[in-house]
Amino acid sequence: MTTLTIRNLDEHTTAQLRIQAARHCRSMEEEARTILRSALEARQPVAGGQGLGRRIHEHFAQLGGVELELPERSSSPNH
Repeated sequence: MTTLTIRNLDEHTTAQLRIQAARHCRSMEEEARTILRSALEARQPVAGGQGLGRRIHEHFAQLGGVELELPERSSSPNH
């Protein structure tokens, strides 16, 4: 494990961290670790390489789908 010291943290931020830690029944150190972990995980690519479209599809797949009849394609872009 690595030790990280954060200097010059303003009093307002320290107070907010203390309050949030108390709400979650954690120490300030554990709250800071949790916040850092969450912030970094939010920036990581989705596991399994799933993009937004795939995640939306999986979320709504249980509702079923609709098959649309598509018109025939023509080779001319004007028709």
